[in-house]
Amino acid sequence: MQSPIQTASVSKKRLWTGYILSVLIVLFLLFDCSLKILRLAPAMEANARLGYPASVILPIGVTELICVIIFIIPRTSILGTILLTGYLGGATATQVRLEDPWFFFPVVIGVLVWGGLFLRDERLRALIPLRSCPHGTVTE
Repeated sequence: MQSPIQTASVSKKRLWTGYILSVLIVLFLLFDCSLKILRLAPAMEANARLGYPASVILPIGVTELICVIIFIIPRTSILGTILLTGYLGGATATQVRLEDPWFFFPVVIGVLVWGGLFLRDERLRALIPLRSCPHGTVTE
């Protein structure tokens, strides 16, 4: 049996790992959406390569920024994660449509978004328990 001190330190490690992971992902996503919002050349070129008209790059960047902001706010972080999953799903679909071998990149980002939130948010861990007792089993 673990002592309360060991349990607290594991929780603290999990919490810090979740925050660090989330901060790194947020920084990456903010960089990505800022390229789109500012309509910088790399974003415009990538957008053209993906087959999207230049007129949609600003709305895509703003949409990504809104999703990131909702993710950053602790009270709405689960909703933000769901919205980012949808956004990244669209990015994955675009990459698959073009038969781009990097299609897994937005999938990895999505997994990291969920992983960071899972490690730092007790509400999500309660919703998605990774360990549970089989039904009908009573432990005393």
